[in-house]
Amino acid sequence: MSTPDIRVEKGHAEPEEVAAITAILLARAAARPSETPSHTGHPKARWRRLEREGGFRAPHSWH
Repeated sequence: MSTPDIRVEKGHAEPEEVAAITAILLARAAARPSETPSHTGHPKARWRRLEREGGFRAPHSWH
């Protein structure tokens, strides 16, 4: 006997439900994006790494 590709972890799925989710997954896998997204983001990260921060900053300082 072969191992199924999709397994129901909780509950009981009817064969039609398993076929529907399989069709959706196969359609999503076969779909190709129309264009590759171009990155128009910022070249520098907008977050700070805390281990690279300096020492103490006064609570009334702006930065």
